[in-house]
Amino acid sequence: MSGVLQGTVVVALEQAVAAPLATSRLADAGARVIKLERPEGDFARGYDDYVLGQSSYFVWNNRGKESCIVDLKDPEDLALVEEMIAGADVFVQNLAPGATERLGIGSEALRKRHGRLTVCDIVGFAAGTPDEERKAYDLLIQAEAGLSGVTGSSLSGPTRVGISICDIATGQAAYAAILQALLLREKTGQGSHIQVSLFDTIAEYLNVPYLGRRYSGREPQRLGLAHPSIAPYGVFSASDGDVLIAIQNEREWKLFCEHVLGNPSIADDPRFDRNTARVQNRTELDRNVQAAVARRTVDALCRLLDRVRIAYGRISTMADLMAHKSATTASVQTPAGPVEVLAPPVVLNGRRPALGKVPALGEHSQAIRSEFGGPVARNAVAGAAKS
Repeated sequence: MSGVLQGTVVVALEQAVAAPLATSRLADAGARVIKLERPEGDFARGYDDYVLGQSSYFVWNNRGKESCIVDLKDPEDLALVEEMIAGADVFVQNLAPGATERLGIGSEALRKRHGRLTVCDIVGFAAGTPDEERKAYDLLIQAEAGLSGVTGSSLSGPTRVGISICDIATGQAAYAAILQALLLREKTGQGSHIQVSLFDTIAEYLNVPYLGRRYSGREPQRLGLAHPSIAPYGVFSASDGDVLIAIQNEREWKLFCEHVLGNPSIADDPRFDRNTARVQNRTELDRNVQAAVARRTVDALCRLLDRVRIAYGRISTMADLMAHKSATTASVQTPAGPVEVLAPPVVLNGRRPALGKVPALGEHSQAIRSEFGGPVARNAVAGAAKS
């Protein structure tokens, strides 16, 4: 696969979502990613069977990789992995805390042996914190970090974000950090040690409600599809469906009052003449907006909002997303056949990345063992081929 990272070798001792997402982005950019899997495979292969009998999680996050089965309890396989790492630019792992150290391939040991290697450890809680040894999964972190506490409505109670947002955000953070480390190596000739945790990643995303609570003493409310800091910014019911309307600044508010509410003077009402006042008087404000919106159909309202350049969003299902005129898809080859996925978002010089094939479990084991394994592994491969 061509790309800016062509020639970069990544060894990934990974499972689930966060690390595989990071390395799939490296593969999209042209890196060679060798995915090390236990004999039963990355357990994300079994999360569901929705995609031609394959896991939707695995198909999404493992394109463009080579799969090699290893048993890290086997000294020969561990030696094989060390040989791979010796020739790699990046080593990514998200095993349980301390697992790689016990195997002798922890970050400190690897960095001493391989000065140009970047090691990326993805964990649940940061090293040195009281929780560093705890198991941590996406939904647990959503609850622990407070994300679920600001998600949902006053009726629903704390609610899960509908995707594995902690894993996804952490994978993206790791990807960005790895790119930084590779740029740093170009300047210094030295690799880096990257540590990124699910808890830290999503906690940092929560700085707005955190700062509000810390310095105002106000616990954030769960407002469903309403914005906690901006008004009007929420769902309103037209005559035949719902639309989410967003006012971002005072210029838009005046336009909205004139063209949608049909009442320019309300923009200067002291209850609504600035955003903080509108938030404080949200109930009365929303009542005025709802009365005006209810008189129109969704299509008529959206045409009007487009004309006066007011932002809005339809509330879509996955079926709606599949049919959305702005959704871009891409084809990915899988062991069960081609699959259509939503395309990566970055368009670089007019092009989106070409997406590599999703590997079958152990699809590249023989070739990789022949490449890295030395005489013992080569003989074993030869024997397996004869049988």
